[in-house]
Amino acid sequence: MSVDKAFTKENLDYYLKELAKEFRKRNGRKMPTEIILIGGAAILVNYGFREMTYDIDAVITASSAMKEAINAVGDRLELPNGWLNTDFKNTASYTPKLSQYSRHYRTYSNILEVRTIQAEYLVAMKLMSGRRYKKDLSDIIGIVREQRNFGAPIEYSQIDKAINDLYGSWEGISDYAVQVLEAALKSEDLEQLFEEQEREEERSKEVVIRIQKDKNQRKTQGSIEEIIKKVLEKQKR
Repeated sequence: MSVDKAFTKENLDYYLKELAKEFRKRNGRKMPTEIILIGGAAILVNYGFREMTYDIDAVITASSAMKEAINAVGDRLELPNGWLNTDFKNTASYTPKLSQYSRHYRTYSNILEVRTIQAEYLVAMKLMSGRRYKKDLSDIIGIVREQRNFGAPIEYSQIDKAINDLYGSWEGISDYAVQVLEAALKSEDLEQLFEEQEREEERSKEVVIRIQKDKNQRKTQGSIEEIIKKVLEKQKR
């Protein structure tokens, strides 16, 4: 889900704190629950290369009181409908195994444990999603860069294990996404590579906007990627 309001690490922490209080009010103190932040939200809380995101995707394993709490907080703080949502379950990057490989982030009000996907498992998700016109591929480069800066570089073998842990194989991951990953793992100038990928994503986004204006055709994810590839190759020539 895309919304007009930008979420930052700071305001996301505030919203989650308010969510925990609202959930506790509705469901009591004896029934703790958890959510797992993925995608842009996971980037925000674990890394520093993204200042904001417009998507708060999560795995939510809770009672109906959690949905009510999400709506109540959204209404009170004037957030968009579905400000915290599970829409990504309809995408290729979702797998029920995410919970198994998530890591603790923070507990709010002694009732809400927030977990996230990090490092090679987040790279695996971004590879599976692999959209040229979103931030999936620049996110891969950003994660690889910051893990190096942390002194905990990610190796190909770790990513291969994460892919197989989550999805069973590399099937469904585009050749282009793999090329971006290989370039990131080999690059000695990840800052430049990151900036180049961001520019390519902007060009791809412009192509998608033109596609969306074509009301005579419905484009699937696959056909959009093929059109972007052809347009960008033509521009380079």
